Amino acid sequence: MSGAQKVLIIGGLILAAFGMLDGLHFALFVEHQTLEGMGASLNRAFVAAAEQQPAARGAALASYARTKYVYVRQVDVHSHWIGLAMLLIVLGAAFESVIFTNRTRLWIAFALLIGAAVFPLGVWLQTVISGPLPSALAIFGSALVTTALAFAIIGFSRTGSGKVDHSKS
Repeated sequence: MSGAQKVLIIGGLILAAFGMLDGLHFALFVEHQTLEGMGASLNRAFVAAAEQQPAARGAALASYARTKYVYVRQVDVHSHWIGLAMLLIVLGAAFESVIFTNRTRLWIAFALLIGAAVFPLGVWLQTVISGPLPSALAIFGSALVTTALAFAIIGFSRTGSGKVDHSKS
């Protein structure tokens, strides 16, 4: 097994385990309280609307929107970590077919792993930190995954006499 395959498969397994633990934590300690808060906000909004209190209705809907924003991102985080981890593992199993040098394949593998970890981390940080940093991390991570996948696709699609000797670095 090449170094790139080890990075993808072992990194993918670690990322999947981390995503599953995050999902378990979310399911046990966060999700029900968050859903209860969303329901309570909607209830307050309907009561305020029925009582013709537009300011209270607006505040309750704003509370619902904030809570929903956080909830969606929290679900996205562990599902993206697990999904990207599965992608890394599958790519790792076939990565010897990427027609690049060992060194290039290792760079692609590290870019995939770093992007797969940083993208969901940036999404998670959007729920706890305001400002541009969390979004910048999410964008950077997704761009890194996309770019590395493009290089992997190029490596998979190259065939014929242009094969590279994988023993060279």
